[in-house]
Amino acid sequence: MTQEPPQEPTHEPAPAPAPDPVGAADGTTFADLGLRPELTEALAGLGYEEPTPIQAEAVPALLTGRDVLGQAATGTGKTAAFALPILERMAPGDRGTAPTALVLVPTRELAMQVSEAVHRYGRGLTARVLPIYGGQPIGRQLHALRRGVDVVVATPGRTVDHLQRGSLDLTGVEVVVLDEADEMLDMGFADDLDAILDALPEGRQTVLFSATMPPRLERLARRHLSDPVTITIAATEPAAGEAPRVRQSAYVVPRSHKAAALGRVLDVEAPTAAIVFCRTRHEVDQLTETLNGRGYRAEALHGGLNQEGRDRVMGRLRAGTSDLLVATDVAARGLDIDVLTHVVNYDVPSAPEAYVHRIGRVGRAGREGVAITLAEPREHRLLENIQRVTGQAIAVEKVPTITDLRNRRMELTLAMVREALLGDDLDRYRTIVESLTDEADAFEVALAAVKLVHEAANPAGADEEEIPEAKLRPRRDSGGRDDRAGRGDRPDRGQPDRGQPGREPGGRRTPGRDRGRGGDAVRLFFPVGRAARVGPGDLVGAITGETSLQGRDIGAIEITERFSLVEVPARSADEVIRAMKGATIRGRRVNVRRERYDPR
Repeated sequence: MTQEPPQEPTHEPAPAPAPDPVGAADGTTFADLGLRPELTEALAGLGYEEPTPIQAEAVPALLTGRDVLGQAATGTGKTAAFALPILERMAPGDRGTAPTALVLVPTRELAMQVSEAVHRYGRGLTARVLPIYGGQPIGRQLHALRRGVDVVVATPGRTVDHLQRGSLDLTGVEVVVLDEADEMLDMGFADDLDAILDALPEGRQTVLFSATMPPRLERLARRHLSDPVTITIAATEPAAGEAPRVRQSAYVVPRSHKAAALGRVLDVEAPTAAIVFCRTRHEVDQLTETLNGRGYRAEALHGGLNQEGRDRVMGRLRAGTSDLLVATDVAARGLDIDVLTHVVNYDVPSAPEAYVHRIGRVGRAGREGVAITLAEPREHRLLENIQRVTGQAIAVEKVPTITDLRNRRMELTLAMVREALLGDDLDRYRTIVESLTDEADAFEVALAAVKLVHEAANPAGADEEEIPEAKLRPRRDSGGRDDRAGRGDRPDRGQPDRGQPGREPGGRRTPGRDRGRGGDAVRLFFPVGRAARVGPGDLVGAITGETSLQGRDIGAIEITERFSLVEVPARSADEVIRAMKGATIRGRRVNVRRERYDPR
């Protein structure tokens, strides 16, 4: 049975996603798209006035029966773009028990959101919609399938489970939709998608929507789509003098000062609610504890939480009782939180696609948002790659100083006092003020009151030491070690090393000079090798990305077909083993241990 990766369930059914406020350029209405009255009435009742660009282009093509390959950013109205044609072709009267449409999505959160949206659009047609995902009792799903459904919205893993049980009849499916297809591939569902698509009828209509279009997704489209209509909706550029919906910036920070820099940036930005993305569960738990110790209301979200814990975390965030969510990518996929204003990358994502999905959590449906990235000096190439692939500049800014922080806190105190002056409940304090003004000047009384307000909001000791300034390391034409230190940024990643200085053929790094180990070294066993297309850069990048070690601390590397051996300082071996627990290299989960026959 295929297992679902850990994902975050929604706290409650999400409302149907609102369309992008930027409508079709030619003034097209939903009625112009040829939709039946039941659908246009439902859309009007939901407040939809005109289709978004992706809807205006996709709906007519889908209504003619053509396959569609669509690329558009998150939050541009893709759900309605495929849901409305599905509902339009739905037959009146008794429609039997087998579904006529299958929508595949990467996470249970998105399955619930899409299911709720389709249900609202098709309420006038009495559309029967069923979300299917892992973590929900399968007996409930089996019962609903026996009663009969029109549209199934499902995660790939649970779909394969039902196919193996024989409980999901796909023989009547007329249209299949792959929503957020790139995320499904990133989560390892490629084989499941092939199995599901191969089980569908030959003449069905196939629709694929994605925010990005990596080569492997293009290959999947070539295999399963027939002469598709290709639709690409470019990110909307802000007009002259207009601020972009997602303000993107980066701060260059030494690794040892990242937690302090994050706190400083959060203090200055003062987000309503924010997600801070980390690479590993261990980092999520550690950073959440650090932030709570600094006085923030932070919650951890990762695959190690059980269902009840995830629901509780999401409930507190939506209710405003917590304002920071520290999460891994897998746990946060598919989340759509109305109150979210900021996304923070605690590390630079190794893949531009991951960056696109992360910042897509804000700036949705016309809302403004802020995307902040904390970059270490060695991560300059990852940052450059993201800017090149996305075509968007990321402004590198200086970490706020203590003076900046104090000025910001003064501004917040000023705003608090101004807001209080607008209130209508000041009379009950009049006696106190009159008594004090008999003893001191009114201006001095006001100063004392403001001082108390400011100190209550900013306890003594809240100011920290200055964070040392760091700069992105310049690119070296000679291809020095600075260009190779980051995870995933090697131009020859995954290829055998041939003739590189300091390396032997076959991927073994020679210990020809002291690499800063400062004492004895031990060899660690990594259960991945050449068969997984792992190269020395992958191993070095994974270790330096998860631990305090730097590239120069790592000694000889030996890569065989099935495993790899890496020398690290003896004093750091346990740190590496703990940090790599549950981490992935080249998509493979690794559990690192000491080499059993290490003579040391």
